[in-house]
Amino acid sequence: MQALNILKAIWRRNGLFFITASLIIIADQLSKLWIKSNLAIGESTWDIGFFRLLHVHNTGAAFGIFQDYAIVLTIIDIIGACFILFAVFFLYKKLPFLDSLPFKVSLALIFGGTIGNLIDRLSQGYVTDFIDFNFWATFNIADSAVVVGAILLAFLVIRLSRDYEQDDAKTA
Repeated sequence: MQALNILKAIWRRNGLFFITASLIIIADQLSKLWIKSNLAIGESTWDIGFFRLLHVHNTGAAFGIFQDYAIVLTIIDIIGACFILFAVFFLYKKLPFLDSLPFKVSLALIFGGTIGNLIDRLSQGYVTDFIDFNFWATFNIADSAVVVGAILLAFLVIRLSRDYEQDDAKTA
């Protein structure tokens, strides 16, 4: 019975984190499955000049950097995902701002994107990318989630530090 109460408390505290991360992972994996099922490697569709869906394999990180370092990137992804889970489940006690809705959403976006690409790296040895704007590196939904989550997290940290600076100025 106590274990059930603990699980309920975890869900109450972290349900939005789990839902957001799960939706990112599902959308990412389904979109990659559709691309792999409908386009050969290098083939594109919906080419409207500045945008197309282009099936590519990426053995590196974002923007095509660190090509052929899949093992290193896999290890980094695992460490990053574990750290996010540690922050969500334990670190919030020392840093209460991590328990806020915006921080949970930003961490869920980063976690979901990381896991989406980690699934590819572990199962295929590369990440399937397909969103191509012709002036930017080809990317996928997981990459987008990580970038949006990181931008949101940076914004929140900057805002939080400004709030602390203002509080310090008021007490001085």
